[in-house]
Amino acid sequence: MNSREKKLEAFGRMLDILDILRVKCPWDAKQTYESLRPNTIEETYELASALMSGESMEIKKELGDVLLHVAFYSKIASENGDFDIADVCDSLSDKLVFRHPHVFGEVKVDGEQDVLQNWEQIKLKEKGGNKTVLSGVPDALPALIKANRIQEKARNVGFDWEEKEQVWDKVKEEVGEVEAEMKQGNRKDLEAEFGDLLFSVVNAARLYGVDPENALERTNRKFIKRFNYLEQKVKDMGKNLKEMTLEEMDEIWEEAKRN
Repeated sequence: MNSREKKLEAFGRMLDILDILRVKCPWDAKQTYESLRPNTIEETYELASALMSGESMEIKKELGDVLLHVAFYSKIASENGDFDIADVCDSLSDKLVFRHPHVFGEVKVDGEQDVLQNWEQIKLKEKGGNKTVLSGVPDALPALIKANRIQEKARNVGFDWEEKEQVWDKVKEEVGEVEAEMKQGNRKDLEAEFGDLLFSVVNAARLYGVDPENALERTNRKFIKRFNYLEQKVKDMGKNLKEMTLEEMDEIWEEAKRN
């Protein structure tokens, strides 16, 4: 059995098991699109966490969980007479071919940016595709990821800074507007200015090739690790954090950074 046959056999085995569970397991039998949705969101975040960890076995496990959800939704759809997993795969294959005319057609491209620009134009043209450039950004995306996707899509149609260094003038401008609004004391306007500042920082990260979501998550994890060190060190001293001065905590924090 060659590699392709083994993959098809494994995929088929998973579908056969799901068919059995759908009939014989009380929990699986009663699931619907709506009931599975919260689990799907959770599994997606667990996959995202595994990807950040870089642990291959954990990534494999979480990919399996996400794949199960794709198969499960397709199973429900087939029971309703709407579509099945084969239709999902065929639709995806057709879309991949259609959106890559530089691979499967005669279109010529000169690098990644040409591919991205063509991608946006193709999505606007295809049947059932995006009606506007930004309509392809899901409303449900977390705000940080959404800001990055908005800016990427705008860039793909030519709406971007001529030189990436120009973005820093915008960041400084937004910092100044936040500081000015803080003096005014209007909370609603201050929130709006903070939003503008964050949007401009996301823009800067994008222009310098940094994914802001990944960058912030790495900082989150770094902070958690150092704070856990601080908390444990204080506990080992027979104290708690509320008994410590800021200067004392800063000293241990610097120790955590060195370690």
